[in-house]
Amino acid sequence: MAFPALEEAQGKLALKQREIGEIFDQAGEAMDLSKVSTTLLSGDTYQRAHQIKIRNDELSDLGKQVGDLTAVQQAADRAKMAGDLGSDGSGEPDTKRSGGLGAFEGGYGIPQAPRKTIGEMFVASKALTDRRGSIGPEVHLDYELKTLLTTTAGWAPEVLRNDRFIEFATRPIQVADLLPQTTTAQAAVKYMEETTFTNSAAETAEGGTYPESALAFTEKLSPVQKIPTFIPVTDEQLDDVARMRGIIENRLAFMIRQRLDLQIIAGNGTAPNLRGILNVAGIQTQAKGTDPGPDAIYKAIVKVNTTGQAAANAVLLNPLDWQNIRLLRTADGIYIWGNPSEAGPERVWGLRVAQAQAATAGTGVVGDFANFAELSVRSGIDVQVSNSHSTFFVEGKLAVRADIRAALVWYRPTAFCTVTGL
Repeated sequence: MAFPALEEAQGKLALKQREIGEIFDQAGEAMDLSKVSTTLLSGDTYQRAHQIKIRNDELSDLGKQVGDLTAVQQAADRAKMAGDLGSDGSGEPDTKRSGGLGAFEGGYGIPQAPRKTIGEMFVASKALTDRRGSIGPEVHLDYELKTLLTTTAGWAPEVLRNDRFIEFATRPIQVADLLPQTTTAQAAVKYMEETTFTNSAAETAEGGTYPESALAFTEKLSPVQKIPTFIPVTDEQLDDVARMRGIIENRLAFMIRQRLDLQIIAGNGTAPNLRGILNVAGIQTQAKGTDPGPDAIYKAIVKVNTTGQAAANAVLLNPLDWQNIRLLRTADGIYIWGNPSEAGPERVWGLRVAQAQAATAGTGVVGDFANFAELSVRSGIDVQVSNSHSTFFVEGKLAVRADIRAALVWYRPTAFCTVTGL
């Protein structure tokens, strides 16, 4: 489905990117704005830096417009797909499509039935219900108080614990939301890739022989892999149902998604690992060399847009690499990305910057994540409870386990480009 507004916005974004790219090229690695042509910037250094900031703000606005319009385009395409062909091939819309749990709810805008949270499923589980009984546990106290309550043998003052729970400081989820998420009912995602495109079309005289072109296709497959974990819990801890429910609902799911985040970046593709973007064969690369960081990123964008024939929509950077770009200054000491008193846009060349602590410092990734990457979920986060693990039954313990099954698909490797030496 053609979308003229998206094409127009992409054209404006590319034009503005080229304009600022020329400014950085003329300023050089030393960021000497006095070397920039007056046809691009005018006035003293402060005025020129302000003009760059204005252009960068315009880039950010254009980047957001392209992102919003791309989402509208994808929603329209998916709605049309759902209307044209149901999952049973009958031609009727598929109204039974569903995804995983929480952040992995799937489907293409089709309403989902209400789902219980992990904690609610745990509290209602048969294992917990059987252990507690129909009216709850019983406690019997039988003792005599024979010691005189004096200062030394008295009752210590009661101190109540507040309801605040401080989670362990750990890496947040930072990359998973870059990839479109779909669902699959198969053990792998299989698709066809056009690997040969020979266009011999040419002007031919009347009666002449038609030039022969060629196409070839290759079957590709990305297997579904499982990311699991479990936590042992004692019967005594289960007395605090509200606290245990919170831990199970929040932390187990977080652990799984945190590992998935790392796999999206650096998974080596050897089963049972998923294949992360840095280990995809055929991905392009751009060395920074003597270029300023923004120049190297822009050159990677051009490679994605030309060689990859895609539309780069995000830049993945380690926070330390983004720090180096955010703190760039002119030869006169003026900050390029805005004064320290300003929050500043987390965008470069109009594209969203995703700061990923799991990424290796010094290497970034530019890519069209919206159109040529996919997280296909076989089953969302699933939780189960049992005391049959090892000797847990006689030790009064339960094993609470959770997992997710999903496949990572990188449809066009050349739609992505690493930037090294940042």
